[in-house]
Amino acid sequence: MKWKKWVAFLCVLALGCALPGPEPAWQADAPAQMTVEAPPLVALTFDDGPRSSTTGPLLDGLELREVPATFFLVGNRIPGNEDLVRRMAVEGHQIGIHTYDHVKLKGLSRQVFDLQVDRTRTLLTQLLGEGNYWLRPPYGLIDKRAEDWSGGPLILWSVDPEDWKDDNVERITAAVVEHVSDGDIILLHDLFPSSAQAALCIVDALLAKGYCFVTVEQLMEQRGVVPETGVQYRRFPEQQ
Repeated sequence: MKWKKWVAFLCVLALGCALPGPEPAWQADAPAQMTVEAPPLVALTFDDGPRSSTTGPLLDGLELREVPATFFLVGNRIPGNEDLVRRMAVEGHQIGIHTYDHVKLKGLSRQVFDLQVDRTRTLLTQLLGEGNYWLRPPYGLIDKRAEDWSGGPLILWSVDPEDWKDDNVERITAAVVEHVSDGDIILLHDLFPSSAQAALCIVDALLAKGYCFVTVEQLMEQRGVVPETGVQYRRFPEQQ
């Protein structure tokens, strides 16, 4: 069994899908059964796409590695990139909202908020059907009124390599791999070739360490967290 298939098998066990079977008679009185330790879980997320020159190759790399991610899309970049968005959904990635024009969600009127968030949600619904299109506020900034209008949970992050600062793939990779832990949400951007390259390096390094990649929604499910509208989430479990 190839190593990536083995990691995928461990992920299945971690997600509660261990195959049941009858206990052999000679083991009936055994004091304990062999157990498989669940691997650490992590959610890889991308902001600011879709972008054909970077999102396409990134999806290729994730598909090759059989790794799901969560993409928070900018609405005005969806027209012309519909095939990429459909591909995300077909290949098991979670899709969310990053506003229509990448604006700060503070001090907005309800009308402007709806143009930024609900307009993007409508685009995704028309393209993919009804779904849980959760919101990530640009820059992580949001006020109380926007929280109330969000229509779902607000997904932030716990590991940020600031991949927008430079195109140093090694630095970006190390900034994640050296600081990530079980339950983290990693922030990257599928806007820069260096970020897409670093993302795949991060995946390879963490798979080799035994990590299992899941979407944000799957991570919440596995940690027993019920998503609440207007509540901000950064990692699971939350740091005390």
